[in-house]
Amino acid sequence: MRQFLSFVKKEFYHIIRDKQTLFILLGMPIVQITIFGFALTNEVKNARFAVLDLAKDVASGQLVNQLEASTYFDFDKSILTYQDVAKTFQKGDAKLVVVIPPSFAADLLHFNKAQVQLIADAADPNTATTLVNYATAIIRDYQARLTQNAELPYTIKVEQRMLYNPQLKGAYSFVPGVMAMVLMLVCTLMTAITIVREKETGTMEVILVSPVWPLKMIVAKAIPYLLLSIINIISILLLSVFVLEVPIKGSLALLVAEGILFIVTCLAFGMLISNSTTSQQTAMFISLVGMFLPTVMLSGFMFPIENMPLVLQIVSNAIPAKWFYIIVKSVMIKGVGIQYIWKETLILVGMTVLLLGLSIKNFKIRLG
Repeated sequence: MRQFLSFVKKEFYHIIRDKQTLFILLGMPIVQITIFGFALTNEVKNARFAVLDLAKDVASGQLVNQLEASTYFDFDKSILTYQDVAKTFQKGDAKLVVVIPPSFAADLLHFNKAQVQLIADAADPNTATTLVNYATAIIRDYQARLTQNAELPYTIKVEQRMLYNPQLKGAYSFVPGVMAMVLMLVCTLMTAITIVREKETGTMEVILVSPVWPLKMIVAKAIPYLLLSIINIISILLLSVFVLEVPIKGSLALLVAEGILFIVTCLAFGMLISNSTTSQQTAMFISLVGMFLPTVMLSGFMFPIENMPLVLQIVSNAIPAKWFYIIVKSVMIKGVGIQYIWKETLILVGMTVLLLGLSIKNFKIRLG
């Protein structure tokens, strides 16, 4: 046991002496969760819009005011003709143009209906679709206020409810994903270079002459990163709750336990890379290309897996971050218990056991 603790202390000394590594381990997660939490969002706010108001009456003015009062839109300018619509988009002055016909108020008064045209800049199709949906909802709300005292025949009223995230904040989706990405990057990348660093510096020969079992060596090198990663989980959760205002609706103990399980999975993968490579550059390259990019692309937090080809959907099942993202979102946002996430938990446990087994098997007790 004393020998094992000495290896753990040795690895801690390596980390403490290397200030850059220490900053990456503790500082980068805080920076990333803060930047991504505010910048990486699918919400669209303060989008500039222009108005082609051919009616210029009280009703059209009220509609424009209601659009401008929304946090989603900022009124940019009024245009005079349809020819100005294309020029507005080409100059980048606005992302949406609202066209109000000449008989807007008269149609509302006499026919109880009127048309409004929404023209969006679809160079960015996702933003265009979102803005059109926002504007449509605001116009429907304006219509509902006009007709609230009228009994219209065959009226269908749609009631919407957004469970778990009624304000549709993007942070609710991105915080679990960024947590998975940060832990995967820190744990896998840092541990991937540990054993390789010993090989390059020549200290591995000294270590191997000691009567140490490979499993003890691997665990001893992983424990410092495990403890530092637990600190990262705590800091990420504190930032999420108090800075990004993302609540923890489920069990905090379950969330931390699942986080530790994911950390162990990442550490095991990092150790496997470290045991299988001979240089730190190779280990870093495999870590970034082999896990970081798939975590971003195939975990489901940036791009829906359901929209991907079947082959990529199958490949995504081998990405640990996919299952951790589902777990964190279920516990943190939906407030569910272990009875709803046991399958994902077992998959992570299986991946951890497999990666640890391969890591021990590939550990070479002789340098050749």
